[in-house]
Amino acid sequence: MPRELNSSLSSLVPSWLRSLAATGGDFHGLLAAAERDTTGGFRHTIREICQQPITWPDTASRLATFRGLISESLAGVERVVVTGSGSSQYAGECAAQALQKDLRLPVQVFGGGELLLRSRASVAGEPTLVVSLARSGDSPESAAVVEMLLENEPHTRHLVISCNSEGRLSREFSSHPRVRAISLSDQVNDRSLVMTSSFTNLVLSARFLGRAEEAQEFALKAEHLGKAARQLLIEWPDRLGDFVSGGIERIVFLGDGNRFGAARESALKLLEMTAGKVATMAETYLGLRHGPMSFINSRTLLVCYLSNDPLVRCYEKDLILELDEKKLGARKLVAGPDGPEMSSADGSNLAIKYDLPGSGVEDADLALLDVIVAQILGFHRCREEGLKPDSPSEDGVISRVVREFRIHTPEGATK
Repeated sequence: MPRELNSSLSSLVPSWLRSLAATGGDFHGLLAAAERDTTGGFRHTIREICQQPITWPDTASRLATFRGLISESLAGVERVVVTGSGSSQYAGECAAQALQKDLRLPVQVFGGGELLLRSRASVAGEPTLVVSLARSGDSPESAAVVEMLLENEPHTRHLVISCNSEGRLSREFSSHPRVRAISLSDQVNDRSLVMTSSFTNLVLSARFLGRAEEAQEFALKAEHLGKAARQLLIEWPDRLGDFVSGGIERIVFLGDGNRFGAARESALKLLEMTAGKVATMAETYLGLRHGPMSFINSRTLLVCYLSNDPLVRCYEKDLILELDEKKLGARKLVAGPDGPEMSSADGSNLAIKYDLPGSGVEDADLALLDVIVAQILGFHRCREEGLKPDSPSEDGVISRVVREFRIHTPEGATK
């Protein structure tokens, strides 16, 4: 079944990319040129950003074939820990609150490095499912965490969700009786340095763990999200390019709940794609008042992800009004479902209304659209800085996969 799905995806993605490229505009012109790009260094990144709406329904269908494995992994557990490194950790943060609500179990997210240092997967010895999210599955700490927990935490089970069936996580542990592995399509194993389609498909995969018994409804959700993302990619890329251009030195991303995970990923995306030339920060709306607001100056962009929860939006609206009253920031972008806040943008400010059905929309759904906004902003700013989106770290400070580093043991540390 997964092989058949991948075959379908390999024809659907090029068709969609050709259709999108034909809609006109500067960004879409670059997409049209991406296939023959040899010097601009954007071939992979722009295609991987734009393919996302088509890959989500495929991922939902693929995950449905693993319902039995997922049910088996969750059976009898009292807690779920989601782990990953960098963007993979933030993918877990985008899904965790929704997953906890669906599973009716405690769900926590830890960075792979944190688990490696503190072994916090099973605090009281309770049966725990550790879900490892990974693009390549080759990061040193990802494998080290699973190996350590298998040895030291007998009450843990492990579920690996990776975009790379040949990665170390999938290869080395798939035969272990306490480990199960799910591989997504190779189409979403992004070749660019930065994670784009791999990120959103990992978010979707984590969400599915709580909806495995509602696979058809989840597939419909993926279709609706894909439709909204297609509209976003048709209408907004050039305007987002104008928004992020010019004498901007800092960007602040604001989000609450699952959207804070999107804000964290957004800040990382802009930092990576500008090689640190643009300073970024992610914060919650209420948290911004407690010191971080001092980061905002006249050369700061404000990107505000608005919640679908009316109560949460009240607090968010108050903070946005406060920023306006204090005249903080160069310009502002608000993105989310329809509401009075969406009509306040004028001049250099932008308001992006996500085109999703009104009922059943959750903030974890909107997080996928949020990060596409950030990916497009990052792509444009990367090029404005004279960098190549596929490999923006010209001096090799960061790489697609973190290079090997020494894994220390308690025995070795005491010598």
